[in-house]
Amino acid sequence: MFGWSDIPQLILAFGVVFPLVAFIHELGHFTTTWLFGGKMKFTLGRGKLLFKRGDFEIRRMYFLDSWTQLESLNVNNKWSHAVVYASGSIFNLIPVFILNSLIHNGILEPTLFFFQFAYFSVYFVVFALLPVQFAEDQPSDGKALIDLVKYGKAKGPLE
Repeated sequence: MFGWSDIPQLILAFGVVFPLVAFIHELGHFTTTWLFGGKMKFTLGRGKLLFKRGDFEIRRMYFLDSWTQLESLNVNNKWSHAVVYASGSIFNLIPVFILNSLIHNGILEPTLFFFQFAYFSVYFVVFALLPVQFAEDQPSDGKALIDLVKYGKAKGPLE
């Protein structure tokens, strides 16, 4: 049962764990774009700007969402786009497997933080890979991958 004593843990989950998972997801897109010689804007949150360094921004409501916007990609083909689309989910799954291995081998003690991190990471992967169109030029990663296979070219924000 959920009680008043659970409120601090709820705030920690949505104020720290969820934004960390979102950051890792977008870092996957950002890193692979960089590896392909591209440039990408990386924003964590919505609202007024709190911090900006180069192409990285943190906004006041950092816990709401995150997004990246591709500006250029030097290796510009179907496979590079597929890797960029999939890399957010891959980056979310890698720490989950590492943490679970460390817990299973007795190196780390299982804590609620790790369970929440794994839950939010899997949640992020599932909803990133669902093939849905959020807005006119904002497909999910899964929708962008399907469009890439279906049409043979990028049909989304990475065009």
